[in-house]
Amino acid sequence: MTRRSAFRNVLLGALASAFAMFGTAYAGDAFDLSREQSGRIRAQKNEAAIAAIAKDFKFVTPGKFTVAVSPGGPPLATYATDAATVVGADPDYASAVADSLGLELELVPVAWIDWPLGLASGKYDAVISNVGVTEQRKEKFDFSTYRQGLHGFFVKSDSVITSIREPKDAAGLRIIVGAGTNQERILLRWNEENVATGLKPLELQYYDDEAASLLALSSKRADVIVQPHAQLVYIASRDHNIKRVGTLSAGWPDRSDVAIATKKGSGLADALTTATNGLIGSGVYAQILNRWHLSEEALPKSETNPPGLPKS
Repeated sequence: MTRRSAFRNVLLGALASAFAMFGTAYAGDAFDLSREQSGRIRAQKNEAAIAAIAKDFKFVTPGKFTVAVSPGGPPLATYATDAATVVGADPDYASAVADSLGLELELVPVAWIDWPLGLASGKYDAVISNVGVTEQRKEKFDFSTYRQGLHGFFVKSDSVITSIREPKDAAGLRIIVGAGTNQERILLRWNEENVATGLKPLELQYYDDEAASLLALSSKRADVIVQPHAQLVYIASRDHNIKRVGTLSAGWPDRSDVAIATKKGSGLADALTTATNGLIGSGVYAQILNRWHLSEEALPKSETNPPGLPKS
């Protein structure tokens, strides 16, 4: 390696690090990703929720609410600027539920693929990590809902598209979507409906990564990007060049909710549902969602084991 090429590699590495730090700081204008989390919303003890805990339920660690979370990315759950502390909307919500139960929160970072086995084997009391309710999952776990499962329609900030609410609104549009995702499944049904009624078909586009998708949108090679709503909320706040024009339920045409998962029959689910409804009633729930720019995903009430996505 020549001295010039070595210097070039060092310079590129330094620039990459600088841009990464700048991106985090820029997003920090809207989202607090610090370890301290001084703005975290706390809750009062909820005696009704405590009373709803089954008498024979034993917490993994006495006095603590042990919760698994997968740090998949902001604003739901990610590592803070110290690269060790997990922060985000789900950790905030877990903290408020722990407060409601009069317990100390113990967060356990896990890989997404590992949470079902860990929960079934009793490694933690609950999973709060954007888990959607499905009929298949309900065979092994109980659920207490706490957010709507939404996908977002986002466009360039200067786009003439102002609203996408139903299939006809998307007719003829070039839409970026992930292959094999639930979003793609729904959009293919939208396309069938549009074509059957004589409207222009949707043009679905697929890219290998997020950066390529966003570049296609910014360069006007695509009109719309569809991803999980929370992800796009964060990107919009970070980049300031895309905007939301609609949301899509993950269970379209029905609603599909995100829930706390607990071991089936453990006796904790009803207590967590009661705790969540207490947070909704007190306003703490709305404050948490607003803090992470997710007010669109609010539920009017929590339910235990509602209908979930059907088995495929």
